Amino acid sequence: MRKVPMTQGSLERYETELTNPGLVILEMVADSKEDAAAQLAAKLYGQGRISDLEGFLADVNAREHQMATGLPGGIGLPHARSAFVNEISIAVGITKFDHSLDFGAVDGPANVILLIATPASSFSAHLEVLATLARSLFKENFRESLRRAHDAEVIAELINSTLVFFDH
Repeated sequence: MRKVPMTQGSLERYETELTNPGLVILEMVADSKEDAAAQLAAKLYGQGRISDLEGFLADVNAREHQMATGLPGGIGLPHARSAFVNEISIAVGITKFDHSLDFGAVDGPANVILLIATPASSFSAHLEVLATLARSLFKENFRESLRRAHDAEVIAELINSTLVFFDH
């Protein structure tokens, strides 16, 4: 696995990429935001990035009930800091055409879903990843690049490269 060149800040201790093609679901079909989170979490579990699938999903759903995680432009950003996370990771789902999901954004449902999993003790890294991704996701060209990639490797590279250039 290629290492992300992070030289400063709280993310420097993470030697593996935050996402990879195996953590991307293209043409995702989900019945609900909970189902989408479960599909993405299963990918994280399959790579050993989380230790307890049900426990992690309970944490994600508890966080989701506190406040909507939809961003403008068709983005769902479910996330949780959890004792069941082994390493900070991002799983990505791009929904199949006409299968968007309601994550509570004011402008409508999401067709790009990014599930962020962070160890419970990594508060500052969690905030850095959320803030950095949000800044990129507010740019229409970045959102469109994710939607139009149709290639898990390209999507993973877009996400990872975004997290290399944040301010810290």
